[in-house]
Amino acid sequence: MLKVQEIREIIKLIDSSSIQEFNFEQDGTKIKMKKAANEVSVVQQPIIQAAPVENPVVPAQPAQAQPKEAAPSQPAAPANEASPAQDENLHKIISPMVGTFYSSPSPEEAPYVQKGMKVTEEGVVCIVEAMKLFNEITAEVNGEIVEILVKDGQLVEYGQPLFLVKAE
Repeated sequence: MLKVQEIREIIKLIDSSSIQEFNFEQDGTKIKMKKAANEVSVVQQPIIQAAPVENPVVPAQPAQAQPKEAAPSQPAAPANEASPAQDENLHKIISPMVGTFYSSPSPEEAPYVQKGMKVTEEGVVCIVEAMKLFNEITAEVNGEIVEILVKDGQLVEYGQPLFLVKAE
């Protein structure tokens, strides 16, 4: 994987040249740059190889029969989990980026918040690490933590709910 400084140098070179589009691939890393209206955008993605499928595809008839058998047990669990989310006063604190969720500033320290704790708008509730940058996530509302929806060290997606807060 390329270092940030190497990527910056490539951006400068592309920006100062007449090249409009640049593609680069090395050791499982792919970089694609395009110029548009005096801008240079960079996308760096690891190339993921699909694993071979070991189990054959199940025919349609057994697959249709399976959801009917599983259906009675499924509504019971989500109904219990969804009951706090149905409260109109609950605010979802969502992840502003893709990254790794950390509940505390370091492994030796206590979590920023726990279920039942009061939080303020500016109060830090967790950290999301993205590209070696540790981003503090704030509560955005005054209230009480009702539920923590992710586990420490879990990968989170952009827009994924992290906490439910009963707003005051």
